[in-house]
Amino acid sequence: MNRQTVDFINGHTAMARKAVCLLTGLLICLTSTASADDWTRFRGQNGTGQSDSTTLPLSWSDSENLTWKTELPGAGSSSPIITGDRIFVTCYSGYGPDSRDLSKLVRQLVCLDAKTGKILWTANAPAPEREDPPQGYIMEHGYASNSATTDGTSVFAFFGKSGVVAFDLDGKELWKRSVGSESANREWGSAASLTLFNELLIVSAAEEGRAVLALNKMTGEEVWKSEAAALELAYGTPAQITRDDGKTELILAVPGEVWGLNAQTGKMIWFAETQLTGNVSPSPLVVDKSVFLFGGFRSSGSYRIKAGGKGDVTKSQVEWYSRSSSYVATPAFHNGRLYWIDDQGIAWSLDANTGETVYKERVPGLRSGGRPVYASPVVADGKLYVVTRRDGTLVIPATDQFEILKANRLESDETDFNATPAVYADHLILRSNKAIYCIGTSKL
Repeated sequence: MNRQTVDFINGHTAMARKAVCLLTGLLICLTSTASADDWTRFRGQNGTGQSDSTTLPLSWSDSENLTWKTELPGAGSSSPIITGDRIFVTCYSGYGPDSRDLSKLVRQLVCLDAKTGKILWTANAPAPEREDPPQGYIMEHGYASNSATTDGTSVFAFFGKSGVVAFDLDGKELWKRSVGSESANREWGSAASLTLFNELLIVSAAEEGRAVLALNKMTGEEVWKSEAAALELAYGTPAQITRDDGKTELILAVPGEVWGLNAQTGKMIWFAETQLTGNVSPSPLVVDKSVFLFGGFRSSGSYRIKAGGKGDVTKSQVEWYSRSSSYVATPAFHNGRLYWIDDQGIAWSLDANTGETVYKERVPGLRSGGRPVYASPVVADGKLYVVTRRDGTLVIPATDQFEILKANRLESDETDFNATPAVYADHLILRSNKAIYCIGTSKL
């Protein structure tokens, strides 16, 4: 166990643990009004990218199966989230080709009517004291990469150095809290999205504060905070897994390690060393009792690790390691296979049980130069929906043979599509740096 891990374990206070107990007693009667059909966080239910829809469209364009289109007040790479008939998405404006003054940068949370696309309200984030300069990957993903989350009653947005802000569904600000204003050594900007666990709002402020925090979702008060220098360059969103003893673990991948934390207290339960060095961008993917990890410098590998251990589980819980990996996108799971398209335009499928490659194929039709895919795939009705940055959304069968069933482009929008889609009432919700789209074959 390295020193950073030791610092992380020791980064808890007795006050935090007492607060957890008090909050649990006070809030145990509270229930979420979010429906199981809602898309309440990045990649939907527990970040799996899975949808039960069987009628998502196979093809679309500016004139086919486009239910509505709404121009957004700003750009962003964050994904839409949905509760009831409301869509929420974060944006940034005031900075771009026509304005290079960071003091004019504004981050926003936008609420839209999911049936019509009408913007119901827009809320601005507080201005940060300082911001990372427009360089490196910030020039690609921008200043709004963190997806919001909702419990069906409130919506929570993470605006990086501008902090975390809670609103009711009508746009009234409930509370706000700073989670730090630091930068990683590369100054690539914030990335991790918010998640909820019971009464706690989980914030991976790896960029801003080298910390993972749990906030009281009702008040914004800090319940626990765990700090570690090793969190630098950890850009993924923590996943959750329920142990056999009923406790919930937060799974977080950092450069060189993966951690299993007690979600209620933040205390580390287990860790494993990995070869995922450098920045780790994909989020952990949980399937049953196993965790799949990807990422690292030059896509340094992938792992399957059995959750539920204690202490150092490097030798006991690692089920396989493969040199195949994804650098940005979080893969999807379907019928014992893992699927993704990497940042070099290669389509992959791995056997989830063994880590062996099922296929590795260069995707035809992608423009050369740059990184063609940032978004993570979504799975519905045995098909993968993969949003490329500049060449439309690919529909690919989730089988052992790679093929493209359809490549759907919205020709009127020449901006980048960096966001992972959401699913609403058998419709696909896409967002670009210009607009948000509702795609479907039926009326809403």
